[in-house]
Amino acid sequence: MSSNPQQPSFKTDRSRLFKDRFAQYGITAGGVMVLIALLMIFFYLLYVVQPILESAKVEKRVDITLQNSEQYVGIGVEEQTEIAYLLNSTGAVDFFQLKGADTGKKLKSLVTDLNGQVTSFAKSAPFLGQYAYGLDNGQVQLVRPSFLVTFPGNQRVITPRLSYPLDGQQLLVDEQGAAIERLAFSHYEEKTAVVALTADKRVIFASFTAEENMFSGEVEWVVERSELGIDSRIDELLMSPDTTRTFIRSANQIYIFDTRDASEVTQIQILAANEENANLVGTTLLAGANSLMLANDNGEVSQWFEINTDDGRKFNKIRAFETSKNSNVDIHSEFYRRTFFTTTDTGDLGLYYTTSQAHLWQGKVSDSAIEAFAVSPRSDAALIITDNKISVFDIHNEHPEVTWSALWQEVWYEGYPEPAYTWQSTSASDDFESKFSLVPISFGTIKAAMYAMLFAVPIALSAAIYTAYFMSSELRRVVKPTVEIMEALPTVILGFLAGLWLAPLIETHLPAIVALLILLPLSMIGTAFLWTKLPERIRHLLPDGWHSIVLIPVVLLVGWLSFTISGGVEELMFDGNVRQYLTNELGMTFDQRNSLVVGIAMGFAVIPTIFSIAEDAVFSVPKHLSNGSLALGATQWQTLVRVVLLTASPGIFSAVMMGLGRAVGETMIVLMATGNTPIMDWSIFQGMRTLAANIAVEMPESEVGSSHYRILFLAAFVLFIFTFVFNTIAEFVRQQLREKYSSM
Repeated sequence: MSSNPQQPSFKTDRSRLFKDRFAQYGITAGGVMVLIALLMIFFYLLYVVQPILESAKVEKRVDITLQNSEQYVGIGVEEQTEIAYLLNSTGAVDFFQLKGADTGKKLKSLVTDLNGQVTSFAKSAPFLGQYAYGLDNGQVQLVRPSFLVTFPGNQRVITPRLSYPLDGQQLLVDEQGAAIERLAFSHYEEKTAVVALTADKRVIFASFTAEENMFSGEVEWVVERSELGIDSRIDELLMSPDTTRTFIRSANQIYIFDTRDASEVTQIQILAANEENANLVGTTLLAGANSLMLANDNGEVSQWFEINTDDGRKFNKIRAFETSKNSNVDIHSEFYRRTFFTTTDTGDLGLYYTTSQAHLWQGKVSDSAIEAFAVSPRSDAALIITDNKISVFDIHNEHPEVTWSALWQEVWYEGYPEPAYTWQSTSASDDFESKFSLVPISFGTIKAAMYAMLFAVPIALSAAIYTAYFMSSELRRVVKPTVEIMEALPTVILGFLAGLWLAPLIETHLPAIVALLILLPLSMIGTAFLWTKLPERIRHLLPDGWHSIVLIPVVLLVGWLSFTISGGVEELMFDGNVRQYLTNELGMTFDQRNSLVVGIAMGFAVIPTIFSIAEDAVFSVPKHLSNGSLALGATQWQTLVRVVLLTASPGIFSAVMMGLGRAVGETMIVLMATGNTPIMDWSIFQGMRTLAANIAVEMPESEVGSSHYRILFLAAFVLFIFTFVFNTIAEFVRQQLREKYSSM
């Protein structure tokens, strides 16, 4: 009988034990799953980012022995790197199979229609894919190898052919009929221009424009010619694809001409461009045709492009590359990227990227001299001719523009006056060079978070301390849920209001906003001071903990007064236009959607987070600590500062760091309330672009697998690291504070 009353107690204890263990294992499992999820996010980001960190690779695919000993002057390959074409010195074009069972087979040989003897040869910018033969009668013939793709019987067939950009029309460059010894040309967007050195040492620039005869309907060529007066020897000729610039190398000097108007060609600059104790041996134009690449016989290659100077836009040396120590270096540019290759007469091949000044790959690919070189349109393969042999190389170089220096250091981009941190991923121009510096958008993230915290932390912490320590319980039950429910407001709504209502309001009433920032704190302090001077019988009419409601009419009055006097202050002190005053007198740029707008809008989003956690931390301080302090004679403020806040400091610090993490990761408010300009300026009147907003804006338009796509994932990884660092610091400081004040 005595054991029966104990049986329910035993069952209850077992039930509790089961529940405790279940809760323990459940919480542990939940924590482990959160940790696993974070690790999966971390490693997935690394997985996507990892390819941009890989080094370039060059691997030989196949060698093809040429059966004849013809002198080939040009070489190229179609887009799929299945067929190569070789142009010889007589005008014939031979096509060879590079893939499949027929690798090495000569598919066909086509002959260019020429009306004269070939005396010179030139190739266009790589992306144009055109070639030109100079003839002994002063004429030039343009030709372009092309490929027709058909699908008979669902089988893809590539048929090589020759096309003529000018419908087979030969251009008469020299009216005197002298042989063309050297030439450069461009046929782009219905405009054709040729610069040529004749056998009698004249340099002629000729521009050809096709015009339709209004009576006969026939196309007639209108030509304008100018003779460039250069008396010294001519070693190389170059022309930009848009025909606006012509470059002539004479020994170690580069003559640069403005050839926009063929009838008024003007010399704009002469470069003494060789390195000290070295001579120029080769020149080429980089993709985009804005940079001039010069090779010296000491193996150094330098990049030159136009920048603004006191004397106008001039070509300046920007950077140099140490290539193989060889006296005969040739330079070859890619189709679209700012990558270039170097080849030597000893069989060395080098791969470089100009903007980041990166040396991507260097190696020996042949035991004999490299006679001709070509890169594929997709930059994934290269062809060389050495010792009567074609060698095909596969190139793995998908992300040459992504280096540590390009991401985190100042880079001197083409056309920029100086090195800069720049993010500009896209443009309407095909010759645009993407700029992927993460510094401006990382700076924007920190700037936005800083201004948001400057606005939110004082308000949130002050409100939390007052609500938890001074406010009456009845009023607290209303205020605390009201503030916390603000966190449920969608940030897209806050961003919408900030961008379309708050930003124009601040721009129109900027003096009122400044007045509010000054007058509100002063009016609150003044009201508190005046309250203490009132007779006790009046002060006791308001119960303890309800004093904050006295400030409501004060805040409303100060707000109304600030906006009322705004126009008068602006007229009196700033000649009626404070924005113009900031720009003209103080030299400050004012953007409508600026950091002030973002700080206020993000501050409202962050305040509930900081307030809720900090208020709970202060309110949770054991009452015996504060009561003991008061019993020992301390005032309420002394008790608050020396007991309550110290005890609650771990929770208060956690609240601030949680708010900071929220501000760093905020997307929609920054996206809608600022101009999304990736600039680096601490000015409160200018905008910014953050990591989160940048990802949201550009991820939908990025090509999967591209450098842009992977760098956006890298930006997400950087944002992940930011939050990880902040949380780690917060936890470390919180533990230190807890250990220090836990014994109180």
